[in-house]
Amino acid sequence: MNKITRLFNLLIIAAFFLSACNLPTGGQGQNASVTAAAQTVEALLSATPVSGVVIPSNTPIPAPATLTPIPQPVNTNPPAATATSNCNVAQFISDPTIPDGTIMTPGQTFLKKWRIKNIGSCTWTGFLLVFDSGDSMGAPASKPISDVGPGQEIDLEVSLTAPTPVGSYRGYFRITTNGGVLVPIVSGHQGRTFYVDIKVQLPVTVAPAFAVSSASVTSGGTCGAFTATASITANGGGSVTYHWVRSDGAIDGASHPAIVFTSAGTQTVSTTWSTSSTGTYWIDIYIDTPNNQQFGRANFTCP
Repeated sequence: MNKITRLFNLLIIAAFFLSACNLPTGGQGQNASVTAAAQTVEALLSATPVSGVVIPSNTPIPAPATLTPIPQPVNTNPPAATATSNCNVAQFISDPTIPDGTIMTPGQTFLKKWRIKNIGSCTWTGFLLVFDSGDSMGAPASKPISDVGPGQEIDLEVSLTAPTPVGSYRGYFRITTNGGVLVPIVSGHQGRTFYVDIKVQLPVTVAPAFAVSSASVTSGGTCGAFTATASITANGGGSVTYHWVRSDGAIDGASHPAIVFTSAGTQTVSTTWSTSSTGTYWIDIYIDTPNNQQFGRANFTCP
Protein backbone atom coordinates (compact mmCIF):
# COMPACT_ATOMS: atom_id res chain seq x y z
CA MET A 1 0.00 0.00 0.00
CA ASN A 2 2.95 2.39 0.84
CA LYS A 3 4.51 1.66 -2.53
CA ILE A 4 1.31 2.71 -4.33
CA THR A 5 1.17 5.97 -2.31
CA ARG A 6 4.78 6.78 -3.11
CA LEU A 7 4.28 6.20 -6.82
CA PHE A 8 1.18 8.37 -6.77
CA ASN A 9 3.14 11.26 -5.23
CA LEU A 10 5.92 10.89 -7.81
CA LEU A 11 3.35 11.08 -10.60
CA ILE A 12 1.93 14.34 -9.17
CA ILE A 13 5.39 15.88 -8.96
CA ALA A 14 6.17 14.80 -12.52
CA ALA A 15 2.89 16.25 -13.75
CA PHE A 16 3.73 19.59 -12.02
CA PHE A 17 7.05 19.89 -13.75
CA LEU A 18 5.58 18.90 -17.11
CA SER A 19 2.94 21.58 -16.81
CA ALA A 20 5.65 24.08 -16.07
CA CYS A 21 7.24 23.15 -19.34
CA ASN A 22 4.17 24.47 -21.17
CA LEU A 23 4.82 28.08 -19.97
CA PRO A 24 5.93 30.45 -22.75
CA THR A 25 9.72 30.64 -22.52
CA GLY A 26 12.56 30.54 -24.89
CA GLY A 27 13.41 27.25 -26.64
CA GLN A 28 16.58 26.79 -24.66
CA GLY A 29 14.79 27.40 -21.37
CA GLN A 30 12.08 24.88 -22.27
CA ASN A 31 14.53 22.10 -22.98
CA ALA A 32 16.35 22.85 -19.77
CA SER A 33 13.12 22.60 -17.79
CA VAL A 34 12.19 19.20 -19.33
CA THR A 35 15.62 17.88 -18.62
CA ALA A 36 15.45 19.06 -15.04
CA ALA A 37 12.04 17.47 -14.52
CA ALA A 38 13.22 14.10 -15.87
CA GLN A 39 16.26 14.20 -13.66
CA THR A 40 14.11 15.02 -10.66
CA VAL A 41 11.78 12.03 -11.28
CA GLU A 42 14.75 9.75 -11.79
CA ALA A 43 16.28 10.97 -8.54
CA LEU A 44 13.04 10.34 -6.68
CA LEU A 45 12.69 6.85 -8.09
CA SER A 46 16.25 5.99 -7.13
CA ALA A 47 16.00 7.47 -3.67
CA THR A 48 16.36 5.35 -0.62
CA PRO A 49 12.94 4.11 0.45
CA VAL A 50 11.33 5.26 3.64
CA SER A 51 12.57 3.40 6.68
CA GLY A 52 10.33 0.49 7.70
CA VAL A 53 8.79 0.12 4.22
CA VAL A 54 9.84 -3.05 2.43
CA ILE A 55 9.29 -3.21 -1.29
CA PRO A 56 8.83 -6.82 -2.28
CA SER A 57 10.82 -8.20 -5.13
CA ASN A 58 9.31 -9.90 -8.16
CA THR A 59 10.27 -13.38 -6.93
CA PRO A 60 7.77 -15.95 -8.42
CA ILE A 61 5.31 -17.43 -5.92
CA PRO A 62 5.98 -21.18 -5.63
CA ALA A 63 3.25 -23.47 -6.91
CA PRO A 64 1.14 -25.17 -4.24
CA ALA A 65 2.21 -28.66 -3.28
CA THR A 66 0.35 -31.50 -5.01
CA LEU A 67 -2.17 -33.13 -2.68
CA THR A 68 -2.08 -36.93 -2.56
CA PRO A 69 -5.68 -38.27 -2.33
CA ILE A 70 -6.39 -40.24 0.82
CA PRO A 71 -7.73 -43.72 -0.11
CA GLN A 72 -11.24 -44.39 1.04
CA PRO A 73 -11.89 -47.48 3.20
CA VAL A 74 -13.15 -50.53 1.26
CA ASN A 75 -16.35 -52.20 2.44
CA THR A 76 -15.63 -55.93 2.50
CA ASN A 77 -19.23 -56.93 3.22
CA PRO A 78 -20.91 -58.29 0.03
CA PRO A 79 -24.02 -56.44 -1.15
CA ALA A 80 -27.35 -57.93 -0.23
CA ALA A 81 -28.78 -60.25 -2.88
CA THR A 82 -31.70 -58.95 -4.87
CA ALA A 83 -34.86 -60.80 -3.94
CA THR A 84 -36.32 -62.99 -6.70
CA SER A 85 -39.81 -64.46 -6.98
CA ASN A 86 -40.11 -68.10 -5.92
CA CYS A 87 -43.89 -68.27 -5.66
CA ASN A 88 -44.65 -70.73 -8.48
CA VAL A 89 -41.77 -73.14 -9.15
CA ALA A 90 -41.96 -76.89 -9.91
CA GLN A 91 -39.39 -79.69 -9.94
CA PHE A 92 -39.41 -82.85 -12.06
CA ILE A 93 -38.86 -85.85 -9.76
CA SER A 94 -39.29 -89.08 -11.78
CA ASP A 95 -41.28 -91.12 -14.33
CA PRO A 96 -43.51 -93.52 -12.33
CA THR A 97 -44.65 -95.10 -15.62
CA ILE A 98 -43.31 -95.38 -19.19
CA PRO A 99 -39.62 -94.53 -18.73
CA ASP A 100 -37.87 -92.88 -21.67
CA GLY A 101 -37.35 -95.22 -24.62
CA THR A 102 -40.19 -97.60 -23.73
CA ILE A 103 -41.03 -99.84 -26.70
CA MET A 104 -44.64 -99.79 -27.87
CA THR A 105 -46.53 -101.60 -30.59
CA PRO A 106 -48.39 -99.53 -33.22
CA GLY A 107 -51.59 -98.05 -31.78
CA GLN A 108 -50.89 -99.28 -28.24
CA THR A 109 -52.62 -97.27 -25.52
CA PHE A 110 -50.85 -96.44 -22.27
CA LEU A 111 -51.02 -94.21 -19.18
CA LYS A 112 -48.09 -91.83 -18.74
CA LYS A 113 -47.27 -90.37 -15.31
CA TRP A 114 -44.80 -87.68 -14.23
CA ARG A 115 -44.01 -87.06 -10.54
CA ILE A 116 -43.76 -83.31 -9.96
CA LYS A 117 -43.02 -81.38 -6.76
CA ASN A 118 -44.15 -77.87 -5.82
CA ILE A 119 -40.90 -76.27 -4.60
CA GLY A 120 -42.32 -72.74 -4.63
CA SER A 121 -43.86 -70.77 -1.78
CA CYS A 122 -47.40 -70.63 -3.18
CA THR A 123 -50.20 -73.19 -3.41
CA TRP A 124 -51.19 -74.27 -6.92
CA THR A 125 -54.87 -73.61 -7.42
CA GLY A 126 -56.55 -73.93 -10.80
CA PHE A 127 -53.29 -74.89 -12.56
CA LEU A 128 -53.27 -76.87 -15.82
CA LEU A 129 -51.21 -79.65 -17.42
CA VAL A 130 -50.83 -78.41 -21.01
CA PHE A 131 -49.52 -80.13 -24.14
CA ASP A 132 -46.61 -77.98 -25.33
CA SER A 133 -45.05 -79.40 -28.51
CA GLY A 134 -43.81 -82.52 -30.28
CA ASP A 135 -45.98 -85.63 -30.73
CA SER A 136 -49.27 -85.30 -28.85
CA MET A 137 -50.13 -89.04 -29.12
CA GLY A 138 -53.79 -88.19 -28.60
CA ALA A 139 -53.21 -86.08 -25.48
CA PRO A 140 -55.80 -83.42 -24.57
CA ALA A 141 -54.80 -79.80 -25.11
CA SER A 142 -54.98 -79.22 -21.35
CA LYS A 143 -56.00 -81.00 -18.18
CA PRO A 144 -56.78 -79.56 -14.71
CA ILE A 145 -54.35 -80.17 -11.86
CA SER A 146 -55.65 -80.59 -8.32
CA ASP A 147 -54.43 -78.17 -5.65
CA VAL A 148 -50.81 -78.71 -4.60
CA GLY A 149 -49.31 -77.01 -1.54
CA PRO A 150 -45.67 -75.93 -1.15
CA GLY A 151 -43.41 -78.96 -0.69
CA GLN A 152 -46.04 -81.44 -1.90
CA GLU A 153 -45.63 -83.91 -4.77
CA ILE A 154 -48.23 -84.93 -7.34
CA ASP A 155 -48.39 -87.54 -10.11
CA LEU A 156 -49.61 -85.87 -13.29
CA GLU A 157 -51.05 -88.45 -15.68
CA VAL A 158 -52.48 -88.52 -19.17
CA SER A 159 -53.82 -91.34 -21.39
CA LEU A 160 -51.92 -91.60 -24.67
CA THR A 161 -51.88 -93.76 -27.80
CA ALA A 162 -48.73 -94.79 -29.64
CA PRO A 163 -48.66 -93.71 -33.31
CA THR A 164 -49.09 -96.39 -35.95
CA PRO A 165 -45.92 -95.80 -38.03
CA VAL A 166 -42.74 -97.34 -36.68
CA GLY A 167 -40.35 -94.75 -35.21
CA SER A 168 -39.33 -92.69 -32.18
CA TYR A 169 -41.79 -90.21 -30.69
CA ARG A 170 -41.60 -87.53 -28.00
CA GLY A 171 -44.24 -85.16 -26.66
CA TYR A 172 -43.55 -82.16 -24.40
CA PHE A 173 -45.88 -80.96 -21.65
CA ARG A 174 -45.84 -77.97 -19.31
CA ILE A 175 -47.64 -76.50 -16.30
CA THR A 176 -49.42 -73.15 -16.39
CA THR A 177 -50.99 -71.06 -13.64
CA ASN A 178 -54.67 -70.15 -13.50
CA GLY A 179 -53.60 -66.99 -15.35
CA GLY A 180 -51.89 -68.88 -18.16
CA VAL A 181 -48.33 -68.13 -16.95
CA LEU A 182 -45.70 -70.81 -17.52
CA VAL A 183 -44.40 -72.45 -14.33
CA PRO A 184 -40.60 -73.06 -14.40
CA ILE A 185 -39.58 -76.73 -14.07
CA VAL A 186 -36.33 -77.39 -12.22
CA SER A 187 -34.63 -80.50 -13.71
CA GLY A 188 -37.07 -80.30 -16.61
CA HIS A 189 -36.34 -79.89 -20.32
CA GLN A 190 -34.84 -76.39 -20.78
CA GLY A 191 -36.30 -75.48 -17.40
CA ARG A 192 -39.85 -75.30 -18.72
CA THR A 193 -41.25 -78.71 -19.83
CA PHE A 194 -41.15 -82.47 -19.25
CA TYR A 195 -41.85 -85.15 -21.85
CA VAL A 196 -42.90 -88.67 -22.78
CA ASP A 197 -40.50 -90.61 -25.03
CA ILE A 198 -41.38 -93.94 -26.72
CA LYS A 199 -40.26 -96.14 -29.60
CA VAL A 200 -42.86 -97.82 -31.81
CA GLN A 201 -41.85 -101.20 -33.23
CA LEU A 202 -43.68 -103.99 -34.99
CA PRO A 203 -44.32 -106.98 -32.74
CA VAL A 204 -41.71 -109.66 -33.12
CA THR A 205 -43.34 -112.86 -34.30
CA VAL A 206 -41.61 -115.90 -32.85
CA ALA A 207 -42.78 -119.32 -33.91
CA PRO A 208 -43.65 -121.36 -30.82
CA ALA A 209 -41.47 -124.32 -30.05
CA PHE A 210 -42.83 -127.61 -31.31
CA ALA A 211 -44.98 -129.26 -28.62
CA VAL A 212 -47.98 -131.44 -27.97
CA SER A 213 -50.72 -129.07 -26.90
CA SER A 214 -53.15 -131.77 -25.72
CA ALA A 215 -53.67 -135.55 -25.48
CA SER A 216 -56.90 -137.28 -24.43
CA VAL A 217 -57.33 -141.00 -23.72
CA THR A 218 -60.55 -142.98 -24.13
CA SER A 219 -61.29 -146.60 -23.19
CA GLY A 220 -63.09 -149.43 -24.95
CA GLY A 221 -63.44 -153.18 -25.02
CA THR A 222 -64.55 -155.63 -22.37
CA CYS A 223 -63.04 -157.35 -19.41
CA GLY A 224 -60.10 -159.38 -20.59
CA ALA A 225 -59.28 -157.07 -23.53
CA PHE A 226 -59.35 -153.33 -22.83
CA THR A 227 -58.40 -150.81 -25.51
CA ALA A 228 -57.04 -147.29 -24.81
CA THR A 229 -56.95 -144.68 -27.60
CA ALA A 230 -55.06 -141.38 -27.30
CA SER A 231 -55.76 -138.36 -29.49
CA ILE A 232 -52.54 -136.32 -29.65
CA THR A 233 -52.60 -132.72 -30.92
CA ALA A 234 -49.37 -130.92 -31.89
CA ASN A 235 -48.84 -127.22 -32.69
CA GLY A 236 -46.67 -127.79 -35.74
CA GLY A 237 -44.38 -130.13 -37.59
CA GLY A 238 -42.15 -132.50 -35.62
CA SER A 239 -41.80 -135.95 -34.07
CA VAL A 240 -43.53 -137.14 -30.91
CA THR A 241 -42.37 -140.07 -28.82
CA TYR A 242 -44.52 -141.52 -26.06
CA HIS A 243 -45.22 -144.46 -23.77
CA TRP A 244 -48.20 -145.77 -21.79
CA VAL A 245 -48.43 -145.74 -18.02
CA ARG A 246 -50.78 -148.25 -16.35
CA SER A 247 -52.28 -148.50 -12.86
CA ASP A 248 -50.57 -151.86 -12.28
CA GLY A 249 -47.17 -150.10 -12.62
CA ALA A 250 -46.32 -151.42 -16.06
CA ILE A 251 -44.70 -149.09 -18.61
CA ASP A 252 -45.40 -149.90 -22.22
CA GLY A 253 -43.50 -148.03 -24.88
CA ALA A 254 -40.53 -149.90 -26.19
CA SER A 255 -42.18 -150.97 -29.44
CA HIS A 256 -44.07 -147.77 -30.30
CA PRO A 257 -42.72 -145.80 -33.27
CA ALA A 258 -42.56 -142.02 -33.17
CA ILE A 259 -45.54 -140.02 -34.36
CA VAL A 260 -44.51 -137.69 -37.17
CA PHE A 261 -46.40 -134.41 -37.69
CA THR A 262 -45.82 -132.53 -40.93
CA SER A 263 -47.87 -129.62 -39.61
CA ALA A 264 -50.11 -128.73 -36.73
CA GLY A 265 -52.88 -131.28 -36.23
CA THR A 266 -54.12 -134.31 -34.33
CA GLN A 267 -53.19 -137.99 -34.64
CA THR A 268 -54.35 -141.05 -32.68
CA VAL A 269 -52.56 -144.06 -31.22
CA SER A 270 -53.96 -147.09 -29.39
CA THR A 271 -52.90 -149.89 -27.07
CA THR A 272 -54.59 -153.07 -25.68
CA TRP A 273 -54.50 -154.22 -22.03
CA SER A 274 -55.58 -157.78 -21.35
CA THR A 275 -56.73 -158.65 -17.83
CA SER A 276 -59.54 -160.72 -16.37
CA SER A 277 -59.01 -159.87 -12.72
CA THR A 278 -61.90 -158.19 -11.02
CA GLY A 279 -61.30 -154.52 -10.26
CA THR A 280 -60.96 -150.99 -11.62
CA TYR A 281 -57.97 -149.92 -13.70
CA TRP A 282 -56.65 -146.83 -15.46
CA ILE A 283 -54.14 -146.04 -18.22
CA ASP A 284 -52.39 -142.75 -19.21
CA ILE A 285 -50.20 -141.66 -22.10
CA TYR A 286 -46.88 -139.97 -21.41
CA ILE A 287 -45.36 -137.68 -24.09
CA ASP A 288 -41.61 -138.06 -23.88
CA THR A 289 -40.60 -135.63 -26.61
CA PRO A 290 -41.05 -132.79 -26.92
CA ASN A 291 -43.10 -132.24 -23.73
CA ASN A 292 -41.98 -134.64 -20.99
CA GLN A 293 -45.58 -134.52 -19.78
CA GLN A 294 -48.22 -137.09 -18.75
CA PHE A 295 -51.77 -136.90 -20.20
CA GLY A 296 -54.88 -139.10 -19.56
CA ARG A 297 -56.68 -140.95 -18.27
CA ALA A 298 -58.88 -143.85 -19.35
CA ASN A 299 -60.61 -146.05 -16.71
CA PHE A 300 -61.54 -149.75 -16.96
CA THR A 301 -63.74 -151.90 -14.71
CA CYS A 302 -63.72 -155.66 -14.69
CA PRO A 303 -66.65 -157.14 -12.64
